Amino acid sequence: MSGKKALIVVDIQNDYFPGGLWTLSKVEAAAAKAAQVIAAFRDSGDLVVHIRHEFTSADAPFFRPHSEGAKLHPSVINQPEEPVVLKHFINSFRETELKPILDAQGIDELIVVGNMSHMCVHGITRAAVDFGYRTTVLHDACATLDLEFDGVKVPAAHVHAAFMAALSFGYAPVISTAEYLGQHVRNAA
Repeated sequence: MSGKKALIVVDIQNDYFPGGLWTLSKVEAAAAKAAQVIAAFRDSGDLVVHIRHEFTSADAPFFRPHSEGAKLHPSVINQPEEPVVLKHFINSFRETELKPILDAQGIDELIVVGNMSHMCVHGITRAAVDFGYRTTVLHDACATLDLEFDGVKVPAAHVHAAFMAALSFGYAPVISTAEYLGQHVRNAA
């Protein structure tokens, strides 16, 4: 039985786009996919919640307080009735109003899109499942960047694949935007 669902749009903010302070690989393509899902949720009247990260220090490498880079990207800007949850940690539930917003609406299923695959998308997905929400990640509506650890350079595509594989192994279905929208449109009809 399907209950009420919400789309969680994680950190699709200006600093992650070309010209920003922390540009992600293929972020524009991922944001375009996220925008498709946002439009479908709006059309069906389902809840869309935007997450916006701001660090608390002006010395932060990106998402500096009250900066242009910390604002939501225009491609996914919220509608007036859509909540924007401000967070200061990787986990979107930590010290925010996210869970009370979801619980007040009777939400039991979450669809997750956004940035970065290996940090905040990973963090919210694991936390959501731990809180008992049925959770799905739309992998092509998420983006990340190249990483390096202990002298090993890891291309963004490999970072993304590793974290999507980990989530799909034990936490949540990880599917494409097209697959989700195909199911979403059929179920709404």
